[in-house]
Amino acid sequence: MLVDLMTAAGEKLEGTPWTCYPRPQMKRDSYLNLNGEWDFAVCPWETLPEAYDRTIQVPFCTESRLSGIGAHFPEDSGLTYRRFVTLPEGFHRGRVLLHVGAADQISMVYVNGECLGGCVGGYQASTYDITDALKAENEIVIQVRDDLRKTDMPYGKQTLKRGGMWYTPVSGIWQTVWLESVPESYIEKLHIENRGASVLISTEPALDGTVTVAGLGQYALEGGKVTISPENPRFWSPEDPYLYDFTVEAGEDRVGSYFAIRTLEIKKVGNYRRLCLNGEPYFFHGLLDQGYWPDGLFTPASPECYADDILAMKHLGFNMLRKHIKVEPEEFYYQCDRLGMVVFQDMVNNGKYSYVHDTVIPTLFPGSHTLPDRKLHRDELTREMFLLGMEATVKQLKNHPCICCWTIFNEGWGQFDSDSVYEELRRLDDTRWIDSTSGWFRQKKTDVDSRHVYFRKIHLKGTDKPLVLSEFGGYSCKVAGHSFNPDETYGYGKFTEREPFVETVTKLYMEQVVPCVREGLCAAVYTQVSDVEDETNGLRTYDRKVEKLRPEEMLPIARALREALK
Repeated sequence: MLVDLMTAAGEKLEGTPWTCYPRPQMKRDSYLNLNGEWDFAVCPWETLPEAYDRTIQVPFCTESRLSGIGAHFPEDSGLTYRRFVTLPEGFHRGRVLLHVGAADQISMVYVNGECLGGCVGGYQASTYDITDALKAENEIVIQVRDDLRKTDMPYGKQTLKRGGMWYTPVSGIWQTVWLESVPESYIEKLHIENRGASVLISTEPALDGTVTVAGLGQYALEGGKVTISPENPRFWSPEDPYLYDFTVEAGEDRVGSYFAIRTLEIKKVGNYRRLCLNGEPYFFHGLLDQGYWPDGLFTPASPECYADDILAMKHLGFNMLRKHIKVEPEEFYYQCDRLGMVVFQDMVNNGKYSYVHDTVIPTLFPGSHTLPDRKLHRDELTREMFLLGMEATVKQLKNHPCICCWTIFNEGWGQFDSDSVYEELRRLDDTRWIDSTSGWFRQKKTDVDSRHVYFRKIHLKGTDKPLVLSEFGGYSCKVAGHSFNPDETYGYGKFTEREPFVETVTKLYMEQVVPCVREGLCAAVYTQVSDVEDETNGLRTYDRKVEKLRPEEMLPIARALREALK
């Protein structure tokens, strides 16, 4: 059941809702969840407080209601978390690792007063070996610094002055904090690469052992590698999201995981190049997914909320989500793997956004869509931080079969030398499609021709690359009693009644999008899954209590898109 999202400001959840295993593709039987109540204080960065004057609920950011604080603190503050931990008897069996799912933006970790390192980047997981610092009772302190006055680090839709398409900032820990015990020699990383009808499984460091796949048997892990090639593979798709469970045993270490088999190709079919899933042309019927929640902001009240969103969109006939300028906890991607929802994954933008250059000019003058980008956003630190964030995103998420496409830049925001960035991303992952420039300012190197169309009729025809309508629609339908801001409304075309909204969305698909499929269109991404703060252009309200469209209204559209592709 979906957790009630409309908690009162400052109200704390009963118990700890985020107790699911935080790393679904690398499970061990040792797991100690540290979510819940932590001591909290605000002090100068890199100066630990003498006293903690309040508490906070982890894993919710300080600005959220679910954190119990609901406030944004001055930029560059040291947001400091403390918790005392006594390890359960028998938990310690070699090494003890502390994991921080994500903390925005820079974090430092202290155990019993000893600094054990930190992490730069607000969307990536970090791990610390805390074994040598352990005592009978242990003080764990995590300090986080966030500064949105600067734009060199990836920050996405966060802004100090929220409004319109910009959202409330997120600071501090916003994903699960947890401990696990491992042997002295253990699997640090597990890599899963889907290559055609085979899967390559490898470990880091390279270890010898065995891999046991449910229903297939046991395979030898030699030099940290093994290739699994089922005789009659069952291919993963949104219609049949089949996952193969497996375990890896190396020395005293044992890890559980899963993989899927699916193929991604680009083939010329008739007059146009098509995106093909498992050897056949496939229409990716998608939605923009911002991943924001009214009470938790970056983090929903419970992990079950992800499955609720995914299933609600599947019931409307959608088979793809474009995860927009945000990296989610791995639980989100696990639910997409399990339930069968393709993900087109964005990188998180950094750099300065220009309303005139990045929005007005390309919207009014389509001829500007191929302006060169090599000299844009020339600040070296900003470029370096984007590339580091991109690398971290790929390494963290590439095991998930649901991800079929990476998006590098969105609408020129932070864009620079996209041809060379494409080559760098291709080096990191050569198994998926890459959308280098979603929207406009297209250069030479990209796997798809990606367009955004708002404010004008959709009339597209395929070129030498598969055609993707990566954003369109965005019609606002505000539902009384279920909106974040009763005074402000943001969207493209505004409706106050459901019936004309339904009619307009239906006509948009049937009269404009469906005909484009016959002209080479391979994917379409409607804006968006849910309302977000001032934006009321979602198919669900921000509180997820009202569905603006119904299956009987949307499923005929999904059928029409499939038939047009045939």
